[in-house]
Amino acid sequence: MNIQAVNDLGALIRDRRNKLGMTQQELADKAGVSRIWLLALEKGKPSAQIDLVLRTLRELGLSLRVDSDSPASSSKGIDLGAILKATTKKKP
Repeated sequence: MNIQAVNDLGALIRDRRNKLGMTQQELADKAGVSRIWLLALEKGKPSAQIDLVLRTLRELGLSLRVDSDSPASSSKGIDLGAILKATTKKKP
């Protein structure tokens, strides 16, 4: 899932919790947060503390991965796509 907004993260957490058959209270207890905090996170509250978010994800068996899709981040590197494309072109 591509997380672009706080609402996306909240929906992911709610969906995973439901798939695992956990109540909000059960997850909150395991993650060491309050049920009210978890409810706000699932609703997409933008001010959730990242350390608590990471603890909650860990209790759900999820991890956070950050990928750069910015062209600026790869502008100084080798363009493997271009190299592969050039080497796989059929010769006339």
